Amino acid sequence: MMTLRQFAAEPATIPTRTVWYLAELGEARGKQELFTCQSPQKLKALREHAIIESAISSNRIEGVEVDKARIGTLMFGKPALRDRDEEEVRGYRDALKLVHERGAKLPVSEATIKRLHKLCRGEIWDAGRYKEKNVDIVETHPDGRSRVRFKSVPARATPKAMTEMLELWERGLIEKWMPSLAHVAALNLDFLCIHPFRDGNGRASRLLLLQSLYHCGFEVGRYISIERLIEENKERYYETLEQSSHRWHDGKHDPWPYLNYLLHIFTLACKEFERRAGETGSPRGEKTEMVMSAIERQVLAFRVADIQKECPGVGLDWIRQLLARLQKEKKIKSLGTGRGAKWEKTGN
Repeated sequence: MMTLRQFAAEPATIPTRTVWYLAELGEARGKQELFTCQSPQKLKALREHAIIESAISSNRIEGVEVDKARIGTLMFGKPALRDRDEEEVRGYRDALKLVHERGAKLPVSEATIKRLHKLCRGEIWDAGRYKEKNVDIVETHPDGRSRVRFKSVPARATPKAMTEMLELWERGLIEKWMPSLAHVAALNLDFLCIHPFRDGNGRASRLLLLQSLYHCGFEVGRYISIERLIEENKERYYETLEQSSHRWHDGKHDPWPYLNYLLHIFTLACKEFERRAGETGSPRGEKTEMVMSAIERQVLAFRVADIQKECPGVGLDWIRQLLARLQKEKKIKSLGTGRGAKWEKTGN
């Protein structure tokens, strides 16, 4: 709550870079209604794609991964879960569903935060409950050395800190201490510094981020995975979080490195939304975009089945036709023959 308390005490002096981001985001928000009036089928494809990427990326940041061949089924089916990782990915999907379905009608409250945490943590014993012991944020190096990167709010002080944080959030929205998107980023920084749960704070923070964006009339997270963009810029995420958490407990920290980082992520999401909404102008184009994105995400050689799992609703014949076209264009190459043949990107 120290960032929001800082802004409540005196008007914020907004850095020039922040002003640029906010201007760009203001323009993007003006276009939001135009793009969300596109064909329902187009937006449905973007929404489904975003849910998959968000659930996978937000968990992968925390070291939780699942078999790629199971992704489509986990997201849109009801299979028996194989392990704890699948339970957490499915739980994050359920939390995303709640956030996206309710939007701004879902209050930013302690009850909601605990509910989202409980969903994304599954059946773990303390899901949805604040930490009972102090939890430090520890950085572990490859050689085994470790250091305490940040001491979070003590367990006994956590409930009070969360209550104050959310009260300041509500006051700030009404009194308009700062532009709403910077207010969203400040809430996210304070949540991460409080670190209210024993585990799962990163995932809960990203769900809270999406939810608070809805309260500011910003819906790009419905169509573009903010979690994926954070994962793709993960090193900067940790770097700016460390910079902005320094002296947070004293209220003498500099919040702007982390706030600017999140504002940058929001601008990336807006640009991608405009590009993808503009490119996928027909159901045929939507399918092509979905398959092309799935191929682009492949790091190693892949099978048709891998792409099919990541593209629910796209027929097998369609995928094969597109692969054949890409092979003619020398963008991919086949490493074998038959149903189990692998494909590989050429880099062209």
